[in-house]
Amino acid sequence: MKQMQQTMRWYGPNDTISLKDIKQCGVTGIVTALHQIPVGDIWTVEDIKKRQQIIRDAGMEWVVIESLPVHEDIKRASGNFKKYIENYKISIQNISTCGLKVITYNFMPILDWVRTDHAFENPDSTKALLYNKEAFIYFDVFLLNRPNAKNDFTEKEIEDALILGNKLSETEKNKLFKNVLLGLPGSKEDFTAEKILSLLDDYKNIDDSQLRANLIYFLSEVAPIAQELGVKLAIHPDDPPFSVLGLPRILCTENDIKKIFNAVPINANGLCYCTGSLGANPTNNLEKIIDEWGDRIHFLHLRNVKRENESVFRESEHLNGDNPMESIVEKLIILMNQRNISLPMRPDHGFLHSLEEGKEQYPGYSLIGRLKGLAELRGLEKGIAFKLKNL
Repeated sequence: MKQMQQTMRWYGPNDTISLKDIKQCGVTGIVTALHQIPVGDIWTVEDIKKRQQIIRDAGMEWVVIESLPVHEDIKRASGNFKKYIENYKISIQNISTCGLKVITYNFMPILDWVRTDHAFENPDSTKALLYNKEAFIYFDVFLLNRPNAKNDFTEKEIEDALILGNKLSETEKNKLFKNVLLGLPGSKEDFTAEKILSLLDDYKNIDDSQLRANLIYFLSEVAPIAQELGVKLAIHPDDPPFSVLGLPRILCTENDIKKIFNAVPINANGLCYCTGSLGANPTNNLEKIIDEWGDRIHFLHLRNVKRENESVFRESEHLNGDNPMESIVEKLIILMNQRNISLPMRPDHGFLHSLEEGKEQYPGYSLIGRLKGLAELRGLEKGIAFKLKNL
């Protein structure tokens, strides 16, 4: 019976978590990218093979690219976007030459993801990622001072956000500012409000419909080449699955997936099935997405979320949250056996445990938290597989 290929994300040679550490978790595959190459530049065969060899020397294989980033010019369909699309095509060809078959990417403008708290303390003192709409509104309206931001919220929401913000110290306000912007590529530098507002201004005339059209154009150019080469493109859903900072969002719902897949109806145009991002939107039926688009799912991010209310969601234990993980994993096992493949999966994110506090780690990517999630998912999968085999 086919089972998921267990992998973990590695941020490259500068990652404080080593390949040796990851190997000891029992995974066979690595998910990584050539982060040192500027967005839009070509990934050369030499650079790809160099990274492959580092991973092989550690006893594993590079199985998924996450991510081959899409240049902002492509998302806006402006500037040098046609040149960057051609570069993307060449990178796909070079990736195929090296034997890699799955490329994850996203089409989120400016910010890759957003959380307001990177160290929410759970009852057991582990720490998790959390999104609080009130805190975000305070950031948007009162810290960033985005023009016309107040038009995106109700008076009551703005009043509640101000009450929350008035309770914050200057240190806490600075922390909130940095937390929100951590999803900005290259955000280890200190971005000023002026810089962010300038980036946002580039999207002032681009709504959801236009951004979707730009994505479809991009896919119509690159997906046929990927299809010909046997490479799968797996788009990551928007995180969180709703608009932030007035930016357009086009992959938040089941209907969004349908529009993109129907517009470019080839198998290479596929999905990174992220249960956390999709699950943060209570209208999404995660099991239905597998039923309808299982043949277009090329990569799995398995994590769980707990929606405290309509304004707050946090990342929860992998098996204990609002997402029905048991049913999801059962459907994925059935899907893999129908397709006769083992889909690569990584335990997305994880809690920060006290043993690792104080170490330089990317939020959500501490080793112990991910290892715990992997162990739980591994056990769940084996139990379900045993049940299915003996029906």
